[in-house]
Amino acid sequence: MPWGQTHFKYGENFVNLKTNPTFAGNYFWITMFAVVKIAGQQFKVQKDQEIFVQQLQGNIGDKVQFSEVLLIDNGGALTVGTDVKSVVKAEILSHVQGDKVIAFKMKRRKGFRKKVGHRTHFTKIRISEIA
Repeated sequence: MPWGQTHFKYGENFVNLKTNPTFAGNYFWITMFAVVKIAGQQFKVQKDQEIFVQQLQGNIGDKVQFSEVLLIDNGGALTVGTDVKSVVKAEILSHVQGDKVIAFKMKRRKGFRKKVGHRTHFTKIRISEIA
């Protein structure tokens, strides 16, 4: 179920979680997620999620772990701040480049034109475990 979805199909009917909160407590809604700091940015991650982060050192297939976990929600049991004593383990899937960003500078009537561009390097990782 995507984040923020308030309805889901249960049998033949659609159930609104805001007006019928009993379904929200069922076992299949319990999902564990963490907010982790990776390369200076914060990401909300779940197990088996694939995300793009700023380029990390390592080869494809290497295992990495991130110890700067800011928040963990384990099915409603929320742990925040310095009480969080866990790590997020991930696997490097690939190194890619982002889309080209062009910065064009021009001063009118002066003949000054300057065009520079860059492509940011990203690393695609898969979250393998939140421990």
